[in-house]
Amino acid sequence: MAPYDHKFAVAPMIDWTDRHCRYFHRQLTGRALLYTEMIVADAAIHGDRERLLGFDQSEHPVALQLGGSDPEKLARAAEIGAGFGYDEINLNVGCPSDRVQSGTFGACLMKTPDVVAAGVAAMKARVSVPVTVKCRIGVDEQDIEPALDALADAAWSAGADALWVHARKAWLQGLSPKENREIPPLDYDRVYRLKQANPDRFIGINGGILCLDEARRHLERVDGVMLGRAAYQNPEVLAGVDALVDGGEPQPVDHSALIEAMAAYAQRHIEDGGRLSHVTRHMIGLFHGFDGARRYRQILSSQATKPGADPDVLREAFAAVDLSTRRSAA
Repeated sequence: MAPYDHKFAVAPMIDWTDRHCRYFHRQLTGRALLYTEMIVADAAIHGDRERLLGFDQSEHPVALQLGGSDPEKLARAAEIGAGFGYDEINLNVGCPSDRVQSGTFGACLMKTPDVVAAGVAAMKARVSVPVTVKCRIGVDEQDIEPALDALADAAWSAGADALWVHARKAWLQGLSPKENREIPPLDYDRVYRLKQANPDRFIGINGGILCLDEARRHLERVDGVMLGRAAYQNPEVLAGVDALVDGGEPQPVDHSALIEAMAAYAQRHIEDGGRLSHVTRHMIGLFHGFDGARRYRQILSSQATKPGADPDVLREAFAAVDLSTRRSAA
């Protein structure tokens, strides 16, 4: 197996990083590793697999994030995901929602490194693609020094190929999932210390990273950087990722080609029974700083959700944007 070397990734985000979002993001970057939303292992095994796991081949490299704690179920779900063609299987050890707490997985697993190790080992035994873990630096009252070390050691002892660390604690009681992404203080130095102690392991960092300049600074200390909300809310930031990964100068976005590519994709989705808004809802964040961006957003928000809306709505919204002006950097 080739060494794990994904320097940049777009984080898994529930309700956001579905297949339409990933297709859109892929039009802006060829090098970013794209993640699915978290899929619970039981759903992958028993649910509508094509709806949950299907993706366009252009999305590669793309990783499937699984939620669960039962090693056999995780192994079976990983096997199914690998069969769909995913390039990586990732275990969620960071989500603090009520749903994962009731199932004792996600961030709850920070408290049980042995369960994480069992899950990783079971998945590694069934698939040939990399198996990775995404975690927090700790939960609740844990001391983040031994807690993160114990989780990392357990994951690597079981054969994990990489560890992506959201540099915040998760509070399982008292904070909502949204608050857990914002209120616990960021501690990037804790992730840096983990890397210093494990120079031969792949460690990526996540949490509160807003732009590629920040990403570059993190890459001086760790192996990979993962952006979440910043990439979703201002997707044009992704246009600079390939230059970040490979060197060279970022290429300007061909907005006309981008819109036409997404219009063609949306048309195929509509012909398969979908709706325009399934696609365009992920594109609202385009054109920050351009004159006409507000009108663009208004048209998509009001028109794309109507029954029978077709890709001409996207073209109409794009026509409202003045590409010759940009009031602020993207």
